[in-house]
Amino acid sequence: MSHRVFFASDLHLGVPNNNSSLKRELKFVEWLNNAVAEGATEIHLLGDLFEFWFEYKNVVPKGGIRLLGTIAKITDSGIPVHYHLGNHDLWDFGYLESEIGVTVHHTPVICEWDGLKCLVGHGDGIGPGDDGYKITKKIYKNSLAQFIFRWLHPDIGIKLAYFLSKNSRAAGGKSGGAFTSNQEENLFLYCVDFLKTDYSIDCFIFGHRHIPLDLELPNNSQRTTPSRYINIGDWITHYSSAKLIEGKLTLSK
Repeated sequence: MSHRVFFASDLHLGVPNNNSSLKRELKFVEWLNNAVAEGATEIHLLGDLFEFWFEYKNVVPKGGIRLLGTIAKITDSGIPVHYHLGNHDLWDFGYLESEIGVTVHHTPVICEWDGLKCLVGHGDGIGPGDDGYKITKKIYKNSLAQFIFRWLHPDIGIKLAYFLSKNSRAAGGKSGGAFTSNQEENLFLYCVDFLKTDYSIDCFIFGHRHIPLDLELPNNSQRTTPSRYINIGDWITHYSSAKLIEGKLTLSK
């Protein structure tokens, strides 16, 4: 059976306000339904669908009900949906799996579809640089820090989380700044380094950067064709996505 795989990322529901967020959510739901109509065999959501996500013992952040309901409907129909946690929604403790039926990934994974071998993930905290965030992420993932945060009233915790994320959204939502060159692109450099030990990867597919990119990587003498680094952009500015149909990966922006 040939594969029809769809990718999207970085919706950041909840910002900058409810009206804008709802408009983006409705467009994203339409994209999901269109993917199903086009015969999707898998859907990969590469993280940061929410500006903030934290699963308290009996509470999850409100909002996104149309998105969550649509994903649940898709998984109920038998189409696998993979959720690659990003830096804004890394605090999943089982709710997404049990309630909407997605497969959750905490780190990049290698998948192969119709002979095309891909490494797929959100893209945060990998590659050179960004040391400040890498330290912060270790704190966010620390079980003690999570325990302390859980004891904050949700109204306080969620308000604090939105305050801390305000600067990234105010800067245009480009994690890592605007694209300037391949050599300044941390994820591009990560891919180059990865290929030194595993040249079999045909495509690296990430989100996080909020910039649609389709870049050819330096060719390895062991390969007949160059590998590609693809960033699928975002649903704040670009409304971009990617799809892999019968071994051919294309970026729509």
